[in-house]
Amino acid sequence: MKTKVTVNKADPASKEARALITQLDAYLNSLYPAESNYLLSVEALQQPNVTFLTAQIGGKTVGCGAYVDHDREYAEIKRMFVLPAFRGRGIGQCLLEDLESRARSSGINLARLETGIYQKEALGLYARAGYKHRGGFGDYHADDPLCVFMEKSLI
Repeated sequence: MKTKVTVNKADPASKEARALITQLDAYLNSLYPAESNYLLSVEALQQPNVTFLTAQIGGKTVGCGAYVDHDREYAEIKRMFVLPAFRGRGIGQCLLEDLESRARSSGINLARLETGIYQKEALGLYARAGYKHRGGFGDYHADDPLCVFMEKSLI
């Protein structure tokens, strides 16, 4: 039976979103050194070129994700996270599909992302969604061996 997931635009400064972001930061900091973590702050997530979404099940906020609009050249997927107890229910897929749809609707035809080599669930999600490996982009250290760069056409 498929879980009923509701995805909505949200304020990253809300109590629920901050709790998810805090857990995501702790998780990423346990996997990677500081120089390999490219974490957007709550304040950065509140900028006008950022779309931040949360996912709910039965009224409980269980996941989040965002994209940064880079001058309509590409949408950068950021801050994807699902609470561990809720993984494997398609929540990450719902968030990713909604982010892609919103980016496409705003005239963006390309999505890019950076994730880490130790995030097997994320790598699997992105591969199943059609993301392909690419070289580094933006302000990332392209030669960081802990980073994986991917992109997908939204056309």
